[in-house]
Amino acid sequence: MDIAILGAGICGVTTAIALAQRGYPVSIYERRVEPSHIGAGIVLWPNASFVLNELGILPDIAAVSGRPETMRRLAHGGEILGCLDITKLDEYMGFPSYSILRRDLYAVLLYELERLDVEVQYQHEATAITSAGGGKACIHFQNGLQIQPDLVIGADGRMRSIARQFVHGVNTPVYQGFINWIGILENKIDIIDEMSVSDIWGVGKRFGIVPVSKNKIYWAGGIAQETIDKTKKSSFKEELISEFSTWPGPVSDIIQQADERLINKIFVHDHDPIADWHRGNVILIGDSAHAPLPTSGQGACQAMEDAWHLVKFIEQYPDAPQTAFKKFTRLRRDKTASITYAARNFARSLFNQDKIFCQQRNEQSKQADFAIAVQGMAKAWGQGLPIGGWSRMRYD
Repeated sequence: MDIAILGAGICGVTTAIALAQRGYPVSIYERRVEPSHIGAGIVLWPNASFVLNELGILPDIAAVSGRPETMRRLAHGGEILGCLDITKLDEYMGFPSYSILRRDLYAVLLYELERLDVEVQYQHEATAITSAGGGKACIHFQNGLQIQPDLVIGADGRMRSIARQFVHGVNTPVYQGFINWIGILENKIDIIDEMSVSDIWGVGKRFGIVPVSKNKIYWAGGIAQETIDKTKKSSFKEELISEFSTWPGPVSDIIQQADERLINKIFVHDHDPIADWHRGNVILIGDSAHAPLPTSGQGACQAMEDAWHLVKFIEQYPDAPQTAFKKFTRLRRDKTASITYAARNFARSLFNQDKIFCQQRNEQSKQADFAIAVQGMAKAWGQGLPIGGWSRMRYD
């Protein structure tokens, strides 16, 4: 069985590893000229750690990661709005949570891919997918190459997925009315005192700080912005200072120390959930199928779940890919849609620009039972996986 994967991001590479470990011939095609390090960092919640453990690379991940213990929610003036116990979440789900820089995660994945003798074909931008007869699809690349593999796995992202265009007819992402600046900060001395994620709320603004170690963090500053305006009026750092200069430390300190070269600005999009993830021998996974906002905390985690589940179904139905695709989609659709909608609702609350609403939101957070919230997260994120106290999945 000849399998082609479009996209060498985290989802595509994880899927290739899972397939290659089981002996499937797989090729990866990537539009970029080299590995991409877009993005600052990721929290690998226990559901992602489960998948990485199944792939046998969790120890390598742990070696370059941090272990966050809590997530503190604060108002931008410093008032504590609640605290989530990550160690309890890990206990419920049976696997640890890790904070890791995206570049380090990607390095581990690419090393495993190289060990499996799978090469990424860079500078292969897919421009179209067409039906080729016999249930097969033909992938057309900008460099003139055309291929007709037995299976096509579309992991080519949220912003311009050719696979989603072929399957769904439309691949236009939905701008959700806010922007993020993201970055990394590393010092020789400690930046933070404890391994606690900080989620700091303002009016129409949010700033998040995630420690990888006490002297290495990644961060994201977000603000509401109704329309997309990419006209560069100033540097990203100057924009951050303008938006967050009145916020107390550590926010203002982090921005002042930030390396301009390590800051990226993102106009944040997602996708509306769709019912069908496959057409012919093409199946969508990761952001091509479902692209939750960063407020979900589950983008990369759900992509890894996709990889694990899809390969299980391909193994179970080697001569019936349509059956494998249908069962995969049915299993994954509701969970990912729920995560997408929850992330949108959370974003609307975080980036609401009404001061009274935000005051009420903060009061509600202070009154929330975070112990119950942790249980809810564990149950939702563990759904469909043989972890924690939830039933083992069957592939029949």
